[in-house]
This record gives sequence, C-alpha cells and structure tokens, in this order.
Amino acid sequence: MEKHLFKQYALNDWMNEVISKLGFYEPTAIQAKVIPEALKGKDIIGQSETGSGKTHAFLIPLLNKLDINQSETQIVLTAPTRELAIQIYDEVKKIMQFSVNEDIWRAKLIIGGTDKKRMVEKMKQPPHIVVGTPGRILDLIQEGVLDIYSARSFVIDETDLMLELGLIEEIDRILTNADPDIQVMVFSATIPEKLQPFLKKYLNAPLYVNIDDRLAPEKLEHRLIDLRHREQADVIFDISKIIQPYLAIIFTNGKEKANQLAEQLQTKGLEVGLIHGGLNQRERKRVLKEIQQLKYQYIVATDLAARGIDIKGVSHVINAELPKEESFYLHRVGRTARAGMEGTAINLYHEEDIALIKKLEKKGLTFTFYDVVKGEWREAKAWNVRQKRERQESDIEKKAWQQTRKPKKVKPGYKKKMKKQQQRVKKKLARNQFKKK
Repeated sequence: MEKHLFKQYALNDWMNEVISKLGFYEPTAIQAKVIPEALKGKDIIGQSETGSGKTHAFLIPLLNKLDINQSETQIVLTAPTRELAIQIYDEVKKIMQFSVNEDIWRAKLIIGGTDKKRMVEKMKQPPHIVVGTPGRILDLIQEGVLDIYSARSFVIDETDLMLELGLIEEIDRILTNADPDIQVMVFSATIPEKLQPFLKKYLNAPLYVNIDDRLAPEKLEHRLIDLRHREQADVIFDISKIIQPYLAIIFTNGKEKANQLAEQLQTKGLEVGLIHGGLNQRERKRVLKEIQQLKYQYIVATDLAARGIDIKGVSHVINAELPKEESFYLHRVGRTARAGMEGTAINLYHEEDIALIKKLEKKGLTFTFYDVVKGEWREAKAWNVRQKRERQESDIEKKAWQQTRKPKKVKPGYKKKMKKQQQRVKKKLARNQFKKK
C-alpha cells in the first residue's frame, strides 16, 4: 500500500486505511490546515473555493474521533440545500464502507422531500452522525425525535449561502439545543459582514483559515462577447452552433430571466434544462435525474447551481448575465475545468459590466475578446482599446479647436468656416500622432 502524507496527523489506523482506499495521497491546502486543529477540537472558520477538498477537511478528523461505544449523536453536519446534504452524506457512507465500522456506525440523512413518518421510525436509535438541511433537523429536534445535546462537533457548510437563503436563523435555533461547548466549524467561500454576529455568538477563539491559492481553474479560458444591442438568446444560439458542448450551464441573475431565456432557447430548438430556487423539490429532482441521463446539452440556471448543486461533466459555462460580485463569477466558472480537465467560460457583457471585468483582471484573470460572425469565432477589440481610441479622438478634437483661429469680425457663415478649419487641423494632428507610433 502506497504511503500517504496524512499519516503525519496521528489518525487511527483504520482511518489511514480509508484514506488510502479513497486514493488520497497528499492533503490539499485546506486539509493540511484544518485536520490537525479539528482533531484538537478547535472551532474553525474555513474560507475556500469549491473543489478545494474542504468536505474531507472536516470529515476525516471528525469521523476519526467518533466513539462507537457511545450510542448517541456525536456529529451534526448541515448544508443549505438537499443536494449538498446528499453529497456530504454520500462521502460519509463511502468512509463507512471503507472502514471496519460499517455495521456499527449509524448515519442518517435528514432532508425535506422524504417520508417524515418513516424517518421518525428510523430515529428510534440515535444516529452517531446526522447530515441534513437546517429546516428538517430543527423540525425533528422540536418534536423531540432528535437530541443533539450530546453532539461534540457541528459543521455548517456553504455558510454564506445559508445566510443568502435565510437559513442562518434556523441554524441559530438548532445550536440553542446543543451543548454550549460544542466544537463549531464553519466553511464558506466568502465571509460576509452580516455573518459576523453569528460567528461571534457561537465560535470560541476560532482558527481562521483562508485558502486563496487559485483564482479559477488553470485550464479555463475566459471569453468576452460585447452584447451591444443584440438579444442574449440570439447570441447564445449562434454560439451553440460552434461549441458543441458536452454540457453547458447558462447563468442568469434571477428566476424570471432564467425562465424567459430557457423558453426562448427551447423555441429555437435547443435541448434545455432549467434549475433555480423557484422549482419545487420534485421538479428539481426530475431535472437533475434528466441531466444525469444526458437529456440536455444546455442548462439555464441561477447561482443555486453554482453553489448548491454539483453537476458533473460541465465543459462550458456561459454567463448570459454577468454577476455583480467577483466571488459569484468565480463560483460560476468553477463548475467547469475540474479535475484537470479543460473548460471555457463565455461571458456576454454590457458597458456596466466593465467595472467587474476590471476587478477580475486586477486579480490576475486574463480575458480574450471575441464575437460570433457567420458561424465562426472572430477576435474582437477589447473594451479598453475602444475606450482608448475614443479618448484619443476626444483629445485631438480639443487640441484642434484650440489651434483654430477665431475671426476678429464675426461674419455670416463664420461657424462653417471655423468647423472646416478645425477639421483640417484635426487631420494634421491625427497624422502626426500616427507618425510618432
């Protein structure tokens, strides 16, 4: 068995074997900082992007500390969406299957959209590990079905999304039922100011880990298309004739726009799926199943798909509307070029998006400028090239007026003569500037 670098953390032998079976050799940046501190029971705020290995940064140390002789709930893992909770639960089950404790451990997935009565039946024996969404976990606590006072560790995953979806209040109410000394671990891509009161209330001298080691996947190309006065659906349809994606996610900034764009693209004959927070659980489940069955080449989505749902095999991300925040752009484009694969982000932009583009360029992102002309990619001039040219023309215009002689006596038609003279001066200045280059 190949020796792995996780052995430095003095984990149990069975956990070292699990890590080998998982195919892990070297800890990721966030795992290297979180695992040793989590083993000590430290409260942690972990800030990192999607795909950084954060799920195993908390699963490895917490499951390593599980006491199988105690028949009580010891670990509570929360996520903002059912899909994210299922992903974490699947990883817990995988560790259980690879370990010697599979038949002894009890893990329960507690999410909405499932038979509550059956769930209550299964909770007669307390689970060692609870994974779920805040609403359903709180329901079971309030009904006296689930007791989390015995829990030693509590994880809040995608905390900024919890805040955005209004779930922090439910987390707050859950934690009032926990031991005040419980270990709390918070993981989030961003730490908004609005989150600070909650963090101060529940975390005791936390370790703050911020992993900002990559801005976006390295093998990802960022293309910009100036939308000008065109319809987004028309430009995306033209793009679809060129790219032939395995799977493309088309992002919009809201549910109404997503519905409208999906309908327009379907009318044009594209196989389009639709995902946003306005869909009920049954509809979302159906769409995700159809995505797995490769029914769609295109999915129109809001930021829920960038954060709350893991869609595999995405070759292209198309931003029909650019987001307002840099972090949201990074989350969206992070859906593609994963696990060393290549990917393309195609961004339709207006003049008001230039501020965001400038910020991303300052962070080190490189954009290429294109348009789609007659079914082909054509290189286009960057927005700042056009701005520079307009500024130069404006400067020449001013200088030309300054050098234009004003007549001593104003006669009829003098404005016309001055304009002609200004145009001659302007041409001369432009020629001189061109010669200097």
